[in-house]
Amino acid sequence: MTSRHSPLRTSDVARGAGYSVQQIRNLERDGVIPPASRSDTGYRIYGEEHLESARAYRALAAAVGPVEAKAIVRATHAYPASDLLALLDAAHARLHTERRDLALAQDAAAAISTEPIDDVRASDAMSIAELAGALGVRVSTLRHWEAEGLVVPDRAGTRGPRRYAPTDVRDARLVHQLRLAGYRIPQLRQVLPRLRAARGRAELSASLTARGENIDARARALLDGAAALRSLLGPA
Repeated sequence: MTSRHSPLRTSDVARGAGYSVQQIRNLERDGVIPPASRSDTGYRIYGEEHLESARAYRALAAAVGPVEAKAIVRATHAYPASDLLALLDAAHARLHTERRDLALAQDAAAAISTEPIDDVRASDAMSIAELAGALGVRVSTLRHWEAEGLVVPDRAGTRGPRRYAPTDVRDARLVHQLRLAGYRIPQLRQVLPRLRAARGRAELSASLTARGENIDARARALLDGAAALRSLLGPA
């Protein structure tokens, strides 16, 4: 790692990184920025590497969260550099997976939510094992969705076999795709009733679009953080 020591005060680093003075001291305490040197009178003396470290952390925290961001920036101050690169690769890979799953969910939600369900017959219902096999999930997953009130099939009594009607199957497919896209159970409790309503498709589409914009924002933040880190590394 290169060492560049343009004298900066704590307030200079705080202002340049968009943090408070106390936050800069906390980042130094946590090893996110290297230890400052001290003047003869005991004041902290920072350099450009401290400012870039703080800026990198701010961007990375927006991209991957504060805990992982600290681990990434700490790796910048240690060797080998491959440890840092591996952490950044993993962060990019997770964003790629989120983006791929979101695209699948958008396609699936658009198709599933508009499927007509007419001329329903008793033979169209599926057992819990049949539906689990069709979705590629465990039977226990469907039981969990039922317990959470997401997909509740008909059953004869409390111990009777579950029978998933075509509307239940459609809901289960939606839940499955939205779970892959990163939706949590509380979010799904809000989305599914709206989807079943007249305005459901438009609201779901808007929600998925917002999730895509969030992924884009985090990807940009990851690029900003990586750019700040690159300036701290020596030549390859």
